[in-house]
Amino acid sequence: MCDVTPGQVSTEPLVEKETLEILYQDEYLVVVNKPSGLLVHRSMIDRYETRFAMQIVRDQMGQHVFPVHRLDKPTSGVLVFALSSEIARKLGEQFQDTGVEKTYLAVVRGVPPEGGLIDHALKEKHDKITDKKARKDKPAQEAVSEYRRLATVELPVQIDRYPQSRYSLVEVKPKTGRKHQVRRHMKHIAHPIIGDAKHGKGNHNRYFAKHLNAGRLLLACTSMSFQHPVTGESLHITAPLDSVFSELMVQFGWSDFLV
Repeated sequence: MCDVTPGQVSTEPLVEKETLEILYQDEYLVVVNKPSGLLVHRSMIDRYETRFAMQIVRDQMGQHVFPVHRLDKPTSGVLVFALSSEIARKLGEQFQDTGVEKTYLAVVRGVPPEGGLIDHALKEKHDKITDKKARKDKPAQEAVSEYRRLATVELPVQIDRYPQSRYSLVEVKPKTGRKHQVRRHMKHIAHPIIGDAKHGKGNHNRYFAKHLNAGRLLLACTSMSFQHPVTGESLHITAPLDSVFSELMVQFGWSDFLV
């Protein structure tokens, strides 16, 4: 504690509160650009984590906020909060009814086809701590993702058995909202996302982190479209990529696809 007498100016530096970039805001909801590495809310999976998007936005707005969808900790991009439980319920119904269109950008290993539809059911994966009461016998759920290859690059380095290593920039539009759907679907077609410690390949992830200054999961939710829960207006919200993702795209000659 610092004691300051009347008329005396404290010389201690002020600690600025962390804030997130606001992409859209009105009296009903706020949409932010979540950085990679930030949890949406407290979780027993990361019990020692002290930073959460929900808490940061609450302090930034000066009121309670209600998350209406998930965004993985290592994934960046559009994150929607409602400013009341009623608005959260209405928005949640849109997400459940697939009335929300999401677009992701990802850097993947190899060169997938120009585009396609991944129709591959996913069995719900449970976390040992947070999902210990969840049913373990639920059948696989329908999961559909549409993807499009935007650009490719070939690096003159041997990471696997070939003397060169190839990567692609893909756009993915999930049509359903299963846990880790984009990451699991890209792995399913043998083109895992770079930086994915769970579903990708460690040697490629380590190369990007060490030599390309890209130590994050290269997956970002760059846009989201949905109907405003009160006015009915069609909202289309975009989120710019962070410096790590952007600089990598410039380095690979993919600047035309920068968000």
